[in-house]
Amino acid sequence: MATITITSCEMNYLVFRYLHESGPEPMEITTATSSSTFSDIPSSDVTILEGHTSEVFICAWSPTGSLLASGSGDSTARIWTIPEGPCGSSIQNGTPKALVLKHFKGRTNEKSKDVTTLDWNGEGTLLATGSYDGQARIWSKDGELRNTLNKHKGPIFSLKWNKKGDCLLSGSVDKTAIIWDAKTGESKQQFEFHSAPTLDVDWRNNVSFATCSTDKMIYVCKFGENRPIKTFSGHQDEVNAIKWDPTGTLLASCSDDFTAKIWSMKQDRCLHDLKEHTKEIYTIKWSPTGSGTNNPNQQLVLASASFDSTIKLWDVDQGSQLFSLTSHSEPVYSVAFSPNGEYLASGSFDRCLHIWSVKDGSLVKTYRGSGGIFEVCWNREGDKVAACFSNNTVCVLDFRM
Repeated sequence: MATITITSCEMNYLVFRYLHESGPEPMEITTATSSSTFSDIPSSDVTILEGHTSEVFICAWSPTGSLLASGSGDSTARIWTIPEGPCGSSIQNGTPKALVLKHFKGRTNEKSKDVTTLDWNGEGTLLATGSYDGQARIWSKDGELRNTLNKHKGPIFSLKWNKKGDCLLSGSVDKTAIIWDAKTGESKQQFEFHSAPTLDVDWRNNVSFATCSTDKMIYVCKFGENRPIKTFSGHQDEVNAIKWDPTGTLLASCSDDFTAKIWSMKQDRCLHDLKEHTKEIYTIKWSPTGSGTNNPNQQLVLASASFDSTIKLWDVDQGSQLFSLTSHSEPVYSVAFSPNGEYLASGSFDRCLHIWSVKDGSLVKTYRGSGGIFEVCWNREGDKVAACFSNNTVCVLDFRM
């Protein structure tokens, strides 16, 4: 009997696929109690975008307009034009059209072309996509391929524009991070500090950034420097995500070790060790509030989402838990703050999109879809929420209180 050999990259991908496909069977879904004060979002307030032929991993609104990008296991990204005004049945006659960004020609069931990450530039004119084939691509908002960035030797799991919009930063299973010149598509510098796959990257400013890895380490790097300018060690397992706060002084991280941590550039140890979760923490987000934001008089809050089915909101000054949000019944893959910082959307493999009040931790709206949710995101105005699902669809919901 022939033996099958598998590379470490392929093994990482199998783990990635397992995490994204280990959602509940339909019968496992628990319903919220009828005594709750939240309201269900009716299907008449929801537009369902159909076209992808495999699960949709990622979605992102353009920062400047009504365009919504989505990326899928079907080897395409799509750019949808979402009309202004109410979602749902009123616009179903004119279902939003999508530009299809094909990541290779030919059969579309080849897993190496999964679109694993995407990001709009600050002006909303260019969309960058990262793929399982190790290539990053830059597209115009009209769906035209502008550049292919070709140097990684493994799947790209994170891809970010800097604020200035002249550079892209990518992190890959090949253990490295690369800064790219967005105009020429050339690699400006490759950073080879990690000893295992790079899972996330995040710009601190236009020239420095942080990376995290399955090797448990976090590095702060700077263009032109050949060594990290800061090393944060303390996590006991893979570090899944990192995010700078709005001022670039605090870095949050989350890990398979069940903890989230807040690090300061002024110290070599973690400022706060946040230990309330009971399973792996998949993602974290800072609120768009406090110093350096459009909402300077509101408190800065950190949200963490976990495989323990809960979301925690944290007081950043004290390092203490403000609220534990407990209405999900399966792993929570995504959270997103509304632009005004007053609400938090969450998406889980229990098929529910919840919207919570940040002020008191109460559940205010719920939408139950027909697949597990990989990502949720708000539009610029804060009146629409998009979610992408394991059943190949993207949903856009109206939000009004």
